[in-house]
Amino acid sequence: MFDNLIESKAKKQRRAGGTLLSIVVHAALISAAVVATLHASQGMDKPKAEKVEFVTVKKDEPPPPKEQPKPPPPDVVMKAPPPKGFQVLTAPIKIPDVLPDIDLSKKVTNEEDFTGKGVAGGIAKGVVGGTPTPVNDNQTYFEFQVEKQVSPYPGNASPRYPDMLRSANVEGEVLAQFVVDTTGRADMSQFKVLKSTHDLFTNAVKAALPNMKFYPAEVGGKHVKQLVQMPFQFNLTK
Repeated sequence: MFDNLIESKAKKQRRAGGTLLSIVVHAALISAAVVATLHASQGMDKPKAEKVEFVTVKKDEPPPPKEQPKPPPPDVVMKAPPPKGFQVLTAPIKIPDVLPDIDLSKKVTNEEDFTGKGVAGGIAKGVVGGTPTPVNDNQTYFEFQVEKQVSPYPGNASPRYPDMLRSANVEGEVLAQFVVDTTGRADMSQFKVLKSTHDLFTNAVKAALPNMKFYPAEVGGKHVKQLVQMPFQFNLTK
């Protein structure tokens, strides 16, 4: 009987301690569950960071241009053949006493073009019934190539005699070369001195030429430019 009382009292104490422990454990588990639930809900509320990658899309290249049809070739126009004929040589107005430099390696004229047979203004290798070559307004002709040579207007003022050379009784001359254009004026950009006895005489000629007028050369009835060699004499009256 005594042993049973002790045993029954011991069992009551063991049950009270187990109950308390069970309560503590369950409270801890419940607290942990609540905390876990709160963290889970907070994690769900937070926006998730998404990684966005930009990809460059290559634009479609335009199609190659279509080949345009080539225009038809223009009608071929045959150049009119020169007439079979001859050239005319005329004597120069002024005979220079100094010959200009001549390149003997170049053939300026063809002697067959001066036979006097055929049409005037033609060439020996031309054809019968051919058309004369049109006059080139931009070409500068020589004396032997024109039908009518350059000639000065009457009454043109002579170059002014330099006072210093006049007082020193110095005479001289200038042989000038220049181009007379289609209006009858000297083109001073082509002016060249072939011979001069003094620079003051040269300056006098250069100052007088722009004010001088000439009858222009003619080829086929048209005015053309001509290369002219003209002497200027400076003599004192005795």
